[in-house]
Amino acid sequence: TRSAMVVVAWIALTGGLHLDGAMDTADGLAVQDFSSDKLRERQRRLKVMADSVTGAFGAMAAIALLLLKTSALSDLESYRWSALMVAAGWGRWGQVVAIACYPYLKAEGKGAFHKESIRTPQDILLGLLVLFALMGLQIVLSPTRWPAAVGTAAAGCAIAFLTGVWFHRQLGGHTGDTYGAVVEWTEALLLCAIASLYSHFSG
Repeated sequence: TRSAMVVVAWIALTGGLHLDGAMDTADGLAVQDFSSDKLRERQRRLKVMADSVTGAFGAMAAIALLLLKTSALSDLESYRWSALMVAAGWGRWGQVVAIACYPYLKAEGKGAFHKESIRTPQDILLGLLVLFALMGLQIVLSPTRWPAAVGTAAAGCAIAFLTGVWFHRQLGGHTGDTYGAVVEWTEALLLCAIASLYSHFSG
């Protein structure tokens, strides 16, 4: 119950913005064009993502994300606050990388102003500095768990970066919806990795 309440509060704090993006992205990526015209397929996907109606794949994505987060938090017996900070931090760092490195696919949109105001490489490096400092804090608080802290940082960096890469390969760039999807999937997958790492290195 506690884990479910944390996840619900998490959605409330963000206004559900990132989860909505993940749902729209899932609906768009479900579009399949069996012709060899990749450009047309990507255009159809973007059109579906712009539709405010949630489809079956969007609903399934939301269910999967909420289940993964709730289950992972339930598996954590200690340092849950740290896991939440780490997951949220790497999710947003992945979003910054996606904004900085890939083209924005719409002339207008909720994510357009992020693309215009991003500073590279300052924003990327500043985020890394904060996240590595958080890893250092974990080591200071629990020196015997330093392998888990280092493993968490490595997993966070890899998941956050590769999630953005994967969406770029599917669409040829990013939108505000995929920015949200990067955050949500990085958070969920990294929480699962953290639960596994903490379990392994705690005994």
